[in-house]
Amino acid sequence: MKINHLTSAEENLMRLFWKLESFYLKDIMEQHPEPKPHQNTVSTYLKILVEKGYLSTEKEGRIFRYNVLVPFEEYRKFLLKELSHNFFHNSGKEILSFLIHEKLISQEDMKDLNLNIEIKPFKVKEEFEYANEVLNPKKDKKKDKDKKKKKKKDQEK
Repeated sequence: MKINHLTSAEENLMRLFWKLESFYLKDIMEQHPEPKPHQNTVSTYLKILVEKGYLSTEKEGRIFRYNVLVPFEEYRKFLLKELSHNFFHNSGKEILSFLIHEKLISQEDMKDLNLNIEIKPFKVKEEFEYANEVLNPKKDKKKDKDKKKKKKKDQEK
């Protein structure tokens, strides 16, 4: 089964549909939080999601019953693989490193997952040193020369 990308509006509706699993249009209108969209808007999105393969329809008299075809876990897996491919060179290590450095995963989370990786904080000071080298290369070189001269003098004494 090929999964297609969803717009943010489609994704928001799908979150409701994943909770309901099987539903009628009236169920959506009742369950949707305020401000409720117009019924024609919801009908249009339902049609699009059927065309994209996320929902199926069963005609029951004059109305349609909708069923979710793509489970939430499958869509989440699809999004994570896309994210990995587009931003992390398909590297789980890069994703984990990013999560750690952005503090989106804690040392306790790592222990819960039985991962024995020690989270070390970034050295913020070094980042500023690199920035100073770029912004003021002549000043830094002059300081380095002065430091070297002092060391030589101290060694000669």
